[in-house]
Amino acid sequence: MMTYKTIAMNPRKRIALVAHDGQKQNLVEWAEYNRGTLGAHEIWATGTTGAMMEDVLGLPVHKLFSGPLGGDQQIGAMIVEGKIDCLIFFWDPLEPQPHDPDVKALLRMAVVWNIPTACDRATADFLISSPLLKSAYERRVPDYEAFRRKRLAAGTKPVARRAKA
Repeated sequence: MMTYKTIAMNPRKRIALVAHDGQKQNLVEWAEYNRGTLGAHEIWATGTTGAMMEDVLGLPVHKLFSGPLGGDQQIGAMIVEGKIDCLIFFWDPLEPQPHDPDVKALLRMAVVWNIPTACDRATADFLISSPLLKSAYERRVPDYEAFRRKRLAAGTKPVARRAKA
């Protein structure tokens, strides 16, 4: 049976902004419209998207590598480490991506760690306008460490040693 724990999210959220090529302009327009709200939070982004956001918004943006060079993976790792609270990831499901496994891995980590995620403009609008965005929040996640310990304990039975002849 899986046990759960909560992870505290501060009122000032750490928001990751990611957009693939065909969606960058859409994300830029969305972010520009929501500049005031985004300014109250800490913004992280993959390479090109981050540079565009910083120019348009005039806000500081923590820029990582571009997606194909590992930026999606960096955001995923930050989610696992508890350093990202929210993911806005505009991508086109009809357009093949050369780094599609990275896209799937990032989305998987967002779900595994119960991170609020928006992959389209309508969902991003709902997410950013939620009163929970500007308040403290207790995010419920499976206690993966307890699960790992339990599996290790169940799988480690003493091995009988044979006597040397």
